[in-house]
Amino acid sequence: MTPSDPLDSGPDQTTPMVEFEAVTKRYGNLTVLDRLDLAVAANEKVAIIGPSSSGKTTVLRMLMTLERIDDGVIRVDGEALTHMPRGDRLVRADAAHLRRMRGQIGMVFQHFNLFPHMTALKNCMEAPVTVLGLSTDEARERAGELLNMVGLGDKLDHHPSQLSGGQQQRVAIARALAMRPKVMLFDEVTSALDPELCGEVLSVIRTLGSEHKLTMLMVTHQMGFAREFADRVCFFDQGRIAEQGPAKAFFENPQQARTQQFLRAVMEAV
Repeated sequence: MTPSDPLDSGPDQTTPMVEFEAVTKRYGNLTVLDRLDLAVAANEKVAIIGPSSSGKTTVLRMLMTLERIDDGVIRVDGEALTHMPRGDRLVRADAAHLRRMRGQIGMVFQHFNLFPHMTALKNCMEAPVTVLGLSTDEARERAGELLNMVGLGDKLDHHPSQLSGGQQQRVAIARALAMRPKVMLFDEVTSALDPELCGEVLSVIRTLGSEHKLTMLMVTHQMGFAREFADRVCFFDQGRIAEQGPAKAFFENPQQARTQQFLRAVMEAV
């Protein structure tokens, strides 16, 4: 990677890279997120944990603009994500603004979502060519570098059906990185994998976190990995952050009864 690559150069440390300010999301009468306030520093790694339907994945989907927010503001690197300034107020963003802001964020889903008719290399080339306007040669070089980085340099011409689940997920990570995002989102990326394949994907994410300057948010049920990898853990319950803190302290000495109950239940299920 070159020194100017966002994977290697961080932004202004004083501005949160991701900020939720009083963000609410409802589905009819159901409030999924309830006036969420969350600030994530540049290059910070945040693990998001909690029971089902607590709002965890909704946080990531709103950052990808896959879900509209009902109230509040989301900012990425100091700029409103789903709104834009008009005079002295914010209004709903137009398609051009959303497209530009979305380009700063990469997301890896639970189910790999690769194009089945494309090779691993072409899966990673497609968006840089069609969205960023890279030449085919530039996109091929970038895709090849990233697939090498995730340990798949010998699988460039393989289609998804020829790859294991863990390999497909690593292609998905390389594909997201090909857009040079400032923020990477991981949504339960190992839940569809068996334990051995899970380990190889977590190893790639661990390397990304240690060797590159990326802001990372991960929804996960892997408590051991969250403790080892994350700078901070946020425990969501009923659409709010019930407790958060540095990973080691969070797992060794949770303060809230609900957090203690959840962690006990998770550990007993292992």
